[in-house]
Amino acid sequence: MSASVDRKFLERAFALARRVQPRATSPNPRVGCVLVKGGRVVAEGAHLGFGKAHAEPNALSRAKGRAAGATAYVTMEPCAHFPGKKTPSCAETLAAAGVARVVCGSLDPNPEVAGRGLAVLRRAGARTVRLPEFQAEAEELNRGFYSRMRRGRPWVILKTALSLDGKAAAASGESRWVTGKPARTAVHRMRAELDAILVGAGTVLADDPALTAHGAGSDPLRVVLSGRRRLPRGSRVFDGSAPTLTYRDKCGHVDLGLVLHDLAARGVGTLLVEGGPTVHAAFLRAGLVDEARIFLAPKLLSGADDPNTAPRLKTPNVSRLGGDWLIEGTL
Repeated sequence: MSASVDRKFLERAFALARRVQPRATSPNPRVGCVLVKGGRVVAEGAHLGFGKAHAEPNALSRAKGRAAGATAYVTMEPCAHFPGKKTPSCAETLAAAGVARVVCGSLDPNPEVAGRGLAVLRRAGARTVRLPEFQAEAEELNRGFYSRMRRGRPWVILKTALSLDGKAAAASGESRWVTGKPARTAVHRMRAELDAILVGAGTVLADDPALTAHGAGSDPLRVVLSGRRRLPRGSRVFDGSAPTLTYRDKCGHVDLGLVLHDLAARGVGTLLVEGGPTVHAAFLRAGLVDEARIFLAPKLLSGADDPNTAPRLKTPNVSRLGGDWLIEGTL
């Protein structure tokens, strides 16, 4: 087939994978598969959930014997067998179905697979093609999986909410709520899409947060860096509504690299660091932040005792000045 046709059907496979909720397959990746024969789609499928059939066997089951001689378009290299693997090899399954050609967007970053799936298919007589222009899309789709496989740690997202004058709390120390309800709703959706959320002891003691998705989806694993500080067992973070991990250190200096390595070993691919400025600074100094999501409220907290009654800009206007932003408005 032509390169443009290959790109079209591989884009369709990516669209299938993106329909799956980000955490549904965790710690495994989201994958889509489209089977094409004679220029027409025979069947398609996606990996819908952890422990469920992978995308390739899902598509093959819908093909009902029409897969022989077809081209399989898969977002990621079909998996090969390795010690400890719990599901059948998708590469062997495609080969057994008589698929003649496989086009993928990326090799599997798992070092146990990494090219072995395509080698299985070639030994069975199938042609294999990888389209490198889809590599970035493949990594964006499953950034947590790629991070775990390549770096042995989760993809780390630093999240904070600030006022225009750079404050996360009012002068009184009160920090609820810097941002409005729509922003908080967006944070709840974010939590539902990520594997774990992390804060420090200071946040637990000051705000007593639940750190849940508040009904926006399944709750993430809650992670607390407590250092030497003992936290009240009645804190909402220990309410049993979602699992909680606590990392302590008798010297008070929790090794963030070891924490991330341990979380990755537990299957955590994406981590939202919501802690306060001390935790944020520690992650930034260690070079362990991959992405930042900053919510900016059009209010001024300096000198205010309550974030909800702090002076607020009316109809703020946002302009871009080179690499900076100008936010202006009347009070």
